[in-house]
Amino acid sequence: MNLAYIPSPSTGVVHLGPIPLRGYAFCIIIGVFVAVWYGNKRWVARGGNAGTVADIAVWAVPFGLVGGRLYHVITDYELYFTDGRDWVNAFKIWEGGLGIWGAVALGAVGAWIGCRRRGIPLPAWADTLAPGLAFAQAIGRWGNWFNQELYGKPTDLPWALKISQGPDRIAGTYHPTFLYESLWCVGVGLLVIWADRRFKLGHGRAFALYVASYCVGRGWIEYMRVDDAHHILGLRLNDWTAMIVFLLAVTYFVVSSKLRPGREPIVEPAAGAGAAEAAEETEPDAEATPEANTDTDPESDPDALPAAEAKAEAKADQT
Repeated sequence: MNLAYIPSPSTGVVHLGPIPLRGYAFCIIIGVFVAVWYGNKRWVARGGNAGTVADIAVWAVPFGLVGGRLYHVITDYELYFTDGRDWVNAFKIWEGGLGIWGAVALGAVGAWIGCRRRGIPLPAWADTLAPGLAFAQAIGRWGNWFNQELYGKPTDLPWALKISQGPDRIAGTYHPTFLYESLWCVGVGLLVIWADRRFKLGHGRAFALYVASYCVGRGWIEYMRVDDAHHILGLRLNDWTAMIVFLLAVTYFVVSSKLRPGREPIVEPAAGAGAAEAAEETEPDAEATPEANTDTDPESDPDALPAAEAKAEAKADQT
């Protein structure tokens, strides 16, 4: 019998009158807010305009949510499109089920559209948002805690997660894989921040580091989970996905380092143009400078004496 364990919420939803407030949705919303807020701070620090990250997120977030849901529904289609299942549940995103792979892939498409509209390079925007995305995932994983889902194998460790009896789950204590992944994502975010400051990562390499390091953690965490999943050669589908995406991210990191070393000097051309215009407005008028110096004492400036003498001689000749 476990004397210490992590309790699960008795319910994942609280009703405010007729309005349901769902813990899963709150975790997703808070995660998005943190990612945009921190991404904006990093964007401004790199010379971009405040608010640009949020403007592009308006495109990226909806695409990401759709992509995450599509990945989940496609890879777990038997939950929605087999005998005894209601396909309408595929639209009930609040009940859980967002695949990070689909969210990042389709979210990148939305971000590309937003960046193209603003004339901003997508890799620079992705680098800026990378650690915030990791922190958003860390927060979003607590939505699985509210729904009592995606836990690991049975265990009697002091930090075991207690699961109550319910549909498609058996009461007991299990590895809190949601917590493992949440902590791992925090570590990934801190790693990207450190590496970006230390090595001045640019051209999408900070984002590639985030993807690769996340895949490493997702691989061993996925292996611990006991929820139903498709297997290929004895490994869960998401393990194979993590390995493939890891190799792609590392390859991009290496190739990009050779082709485009360093970091982009300008991340938002409009911001740079605005700064240049402001600098020009504060500079003195070059044409007005000689006139301003005509009233100075020639003797105080030796270089001006010949010009002053020539001017005096010209006046004498006119008289």
